[in-house]
Amino acid sequence: MEKRASSEPGAAEVLPQHKFDYGALEAYLKEHLPGFEAEPEAKLIVTQYRSGQSNPTFYLQKGFQEYVLRKKPPGPLLPKAHQIDREFKVQKALFSVGFPVPKPLLYCSNASVIGTEFYVMEHVQGRIFRDFTIPGVSPAERSAIYVAMIETLAQLHSLNIHSLQLERYGIGAGYCKRQVSTWTKQYQAAAHQDIPAMNQLSDWLMKNLPDNDNEENLIHGDFKLDNIVFHPTQSRVIAVLDWELSTIGHPLSDLAHLSIFYFWPRTVPFINQSSHFQEVIGIPSMEELISIYSRCRGISPILPNWNFFLALSYFKMAGILQGVYSRYLLGNNVSENSFLFANVVQPLAETGLQLSKRTLRTVPPHADTTQQLFAQSKRGQEVLTQVKHFMNQHILPAEKEVIEFYVQNENSENKWKKPLVIDKLKEMAKAEGLWNLFLPAISGLNQVDYALIAEETGKCFFAPDVFNCQAPDTGNMELLHLYGNEKQKQQWLEPLLQGSIASCFCMTEPDVASSDATNIECSIQRDGDSYVINGKKWWSSGAGNPKCKIAVVLGRTENTSASRHKQHSMILVPMSTAGVEVIRPLSVFGYMDHLHGGHFEIHFNQVRVPASNLILGEGRGFEIAQGRLGPGRIHHCMRIVGLAERALQIMCTRAAQRVAFKKKLYSHEVVAHWIAESRIAIEEIRLLTLRAAHKIDTLGSSGAKKEIAMIKVAAPRAACKIIDRAIQVCGGAGVSQDYPLANMYALTRTLRLADGPDEVHLSAIAALELRDQARSLRAKV
Repeated sequence: MEKRASSEPGAAEVLPQHKFDYGALEAYLKEHLPGFEAEPEAKLIVTQYRSGQSNPTFYLQKGFQEYVLRKKPPGPLLPKAHQIDREFKVQKALFSVGFPVPKPLLYCSNASVIGTEFYVMEHVQGRIFRDFTIPGVSPAERSAIYVAMIETLAQLHSLNIHSLQLERYGIGAGYCKRQVSTWTKQYQAAAHQDIPAMNQLSDWLMKNLPDNDNEENLIHGDFKLDNIVFHPTQSRVIAVLDWELSTIGHPLSDLAHLSIFYFWPRTVPFINQSSHFQEVIGIPSMEELISIYSRCRGISPILPNWNFFLALSYFKMAGILQGVYSRYLLGNNVSENSFLFANVVQPLAETGLQLSKRTLRTVPPHADTTQQLFAQSKRGQEVLTQVKHFMNQHILPAEKEVIEFYVQNENSENKWKKPLVIDKLKEMAKAEGLWNLFLPAISGLNQVDYALIAEETGKCFFAPDVFNCQAPDTGNMELLHLYGNEKQKQQWLEPLLQGSIASCFCMTEPDVASSDATNIECSIQRDGDSYVINGKKWWSSGAGNPKCKIAVVLGRTENTSASRHKQHSMILVPMSTAGVEVIRPLSVFGYMDHLHGGHFEIHFNQVRVPASNLILGEGRGFEIAQGRLGPGRIHHCMRIVGLAERALQIMCTRAAQRVAFKKKLYSHEVVAHWIAESRIAIEEIRLLTLRAAHKIDTLGSSGAKKEIAMIKVAAPRAACKIIDRAIQVCGGAGVSQDYPLANMYALTRTLRLADGPDEVHLSAIAALELRDQARSLRAKV
């Protein structure tokens, strides 16, 4: 048995008051924890994390095995506090559905082993940011970290407590009233002096309970940055820690707890914080975080009773810190700085009282300001400026070289490869942080931000690839980010985000009308620990890319008892799997689209993959498809705006250069009208694209269905007309290889089919409009 200085960050020698019988622990784990004795000769090393203020937490190492142990503190405890059996129960339920928590391994209710109950979980290797200002990272990464955190909170609050079998984990209805009562009692039991502000705040809260105090969601209770483990190199949450205060209750209490640092009194020092919270570049505003949270949950960002929940959070925080100081006086606390909390309870209570009297905005300023319609965030403006500069300095000057490469290699083995200049541009873009801009969890950008950036990249056919923002990889990365489990993310999402591999999406089939996706016939059948895939797919974009290593396949896992929209599933199929046969590339108006890896027919003949390759579960295919086609559904529309701008630029340049019938082309009224109508059309589709992006940001994809469908019809139609006019102005040159217009037209015309036929979108728009009109009529009646 050893106790020594640990290399684990934040862990040190066990405090004297928290020492226990390490031999008894080791003997117990040998008997009850599978794999613990993988290295029988290795000695058990026990150290203690010093950052916690509540349940003592220990780092256990035995050879290459790493674990974390949580136990109750010794000595007298407040009623109903430190119930670690509840921690273990909720983590077990969450782990079972793929929510990021450490894997719970063992619970011991026998206090005789080490003096208290305890549980053991897997150790998660990653980054924990104790300083909420996150020094030492770029503003972009800081922003992405906060976005990932708020998305994870929204994911937690979207879970179904019945599916988790946690209906009895808490009472639920009346949560706010119980919280006020519980923390009033906890504070009174731990108080070392009389603080009038605490009594006044308790009274105000009890008299101003929300009318909707009946929401029943699983809540964390102490959700904040230092209770989250992030990926070692990516801005991605891999584990949420410290579930001691979790229960069934109102989700806004978690959101408010996360937001209290925006109002933190300057007179109260914040432990381990290098500068004031709101003075740090890259930290999103509270309103921006609420907007992202609301979009992910599909709720309105206008939050009722927001001042109540902030005041409650300050009351609760003051009560917690009073308890920490009380345990310090008893000698039971872990942290050496616990004595600092003696004088912070009063200013926190006073801040809570001040917030109770305020009317607080929860919508970003640009969301309700007509003078700044669809304005970008500060971060979005900065990135857009960088992208514009990069496009003008590096990408557009390389366009001729890229085109020449594909002309020269049209009939060679290299036709599916990419020219070296693109690889060089990718390295430059990654070095400047212009990488994976489409994914909010990494880029820190919202959809309105990205819409204007994607418009810029749409002006050059290979620009999205340079920024790792190309289809179909963006949709597949979104899919894995939202629905993939940790193993799937590690194996496929991470290399896709790095740009080291590419992917394809296999949905459309040659033998059925795939515009009605319930027609999909490709079968995905369970066979022991595997699934067997059989079927034909075509228009699988990107499959010709030499880097294409993984296919996302939609197929039928038929369940006669389920509805027609729950008969399909999605599964990951490595392209190297036996039985995957790439049949032929398909041309688009004669173009092979080599740069993007082409569009292929692929057959799956008795293709066997592990059952763990299934995404989310059987029958969840359409659910995933809707998520995949959420923000990703308008990425093409965003780029089309830029493409239309480029076509108009070509039209105007040609009209100013050429003379016909003794006058410049633009002097002919028909050409002048084409230019005017094209400008009008571009402004229209830009505004509709931004409106759809704004709706996704504020209401989520489900709240933006009509706008998404409208822009998917309007953008390709408008762009096709503009390109056609540009071709007319350019004459024969317009349909030749000397201009990009013919290729632009081919790709844009295809989008009227590729993302669903116009007719399907029009039917959806009509149905949604009729529904909205009927609601309006009922409201008037």
